[in-house]
Amino acid sequence: MPSTETADSRRSLPRWRPLHGLLIVLALMAPLLVTSGLGGPGTLEAVERFPLGVLALMLLMAFACWNLNAARLRLMLAGRAGRLGQRGALGIELASKFALCATPGGSGGPATLLVLLAQRGLPASKGAAVFLLDQGCDLLFFLGMLSGLVAYSLLGDTQWPHQTLIQIALAALALVAVGVALAMGYLPGLLRYTAAPGARWLSSSRRRWLVRRLLTCRQALRATLRLPVTTLLAILVLTTAHWLLRYSLLYLAVLGAGGHADWLWTFLTQMLAMAASQFSFLPGGAGAAELGVGGLLLPLMAREQAAAAVLVWRLVSYHLYLAAGAPAFLFWAYRLTRRTSSGRA
Repeated sequence: MPSTETADSRRSLPRWRPLHGLLIVLALMAPLLVTSGLGGPGTLEAVERFPLGVLALMLLMAFACWNLNAARLRLMLAGRAGRLGQRGALGIELASKFALCATPGGSGGPATLLVLLAQRGLPASKGAAVFLLDQGCDLLFFLGMLSGLVAYSLLGDTQWPHQTLIQIALAALALVAVGVALAMGYLPGLLRYTAAPGARWLSSSRRRWLVRRLLTCRQALRATLRLPVTTLLAILVLTTAHWLLRYSLLYLAVLGAGGHADWLWTFLTQMLAMAASQFSFLPGGAGAAELGVGGLLLPLMAREQAAAAVLVWRLVSYHLYLAAGAPAFLFWAYRLTRRTSSGRA
């Protein structure tokens, strides 16, 4: 018999409390506050001079990213959730990404995806497998990019700002990735060790958190690698195209603000800043993401240019997700509420 938590997750989308609304307001204000402090009064003037053609290209790329993710979802489902067209998949993508961007740590995204897939007849267990597959493909992409960036920074003739600091950060990320890979490979022994009475250096809540994360990563990679080769390649191609487009938005924002930076540097900047933003308590890593990217862009351009680039980048890569996803989320919430009310009647 399913638990109450599971039954509730199948019936309704995540519930929103006043605290959630306050956090979203703070997340919306954070880019304006941070960039104003970063660039001063000249920031808004630099934003007003931002070329409309570049902004239109960024919006088009964001729209392409949504559709790439929707196509990837259809490929991962492979008809198991009924007949799902591109429009329906796009609606699920926008609603789940809205919940992801609107909740601290993105906790609402997976729950929303599971609920919407369950409404199409896909059991929660299979919906969770789809989510793990999605995460596994993202993980493979970033592991590949991280490996290439580490090799390029150590062996290539790079001229990046804060060269030593960047190399240390990349090496630390690589060590973390290797540690996680080893932990997943030796997970049974690790679970026995963390459950032992002698493992006093971790609290029980920390041990449970570590076990859940490692199990999630392991299941995601195993589910991904079990796919047929042609299907896996197709999903990885869509994944790569999505992240390359999305992480090119900052490069275009820098060019539109009048600055100059290598594409690889802007990619690395976002990778490091988004990793650091995990420590932010606000949705979407608001505040930490702007500070991280702005601080790494400052050596390459004027303060107001860096602030304008960060502000436009966040408006397109984060706030646009909220604006486009909110109607889809509210539509599904309304349908689920009506279906629940009619079922009780």
